Amino acid sequence: MLRHYFSKMKGTAGSPPAVSFTEILWSWIGAFLGIAAVAYINFNRLADTDLVMIIGSFGASAVLIYGAIKSPLAQPRNLLGGHVFSAIIGVACYQLLNEHMWIASSAAVATAIAVMHATKTLHPPGGATALIAVIGSEKIHNLEFFYAVVPVGAGALIMLAVALLVNNLAENRRYPEFWI
Repeated sequence: MLRHYFSKMKGTAGSPPAVSFTEILWSWIGAFLGIAAVAYINFNRLADTDLVMIIGSFGASAVLIYGAIKSPLAQPRNLLGGHVFSAIIGVACYQLLNEHMWIASSAAVATAIAVMHATKTLHPPGGATALIAVIGSEKIHNLEFFYAVVPVGAGALIMLAVALLVNNLAENRRYPEFWI
């Protein structure tokens, strides 16, 4: 029984094929422009406010929506729904369980995954978005449920707009694969 259990950890396939230089370049351009857009707003337009526009989970979203554009996890429904649902869940877990941060943290991520599965919006960075709502700074906590609007919803929309523009410039790239 243990042998069978551990044998499953060997994997079943070889390494994926290499990516072309052109694909790498388009991924870089998209990620640079997408993160630049939200970072510019964060550091130049919102610096003197209590709002933020950029969160760490957007870095992981950039990998998907600019570097793995065919993945079901990178599609607009998943990007937007995954982040927004996870933000709401993260805020709720923080508000209900902040006296026990270890429970709030684990409940936020686990519940976000369950809701993303149930709504067909699975987007791995959403788990980080939920966790940031719990472990984030006072600035994040003060946003309360507005966190789901700015930075999460607005930032994801900006990154989506860049993904739509950049990913369709190259002849051999197409984004999205589906909307709904």
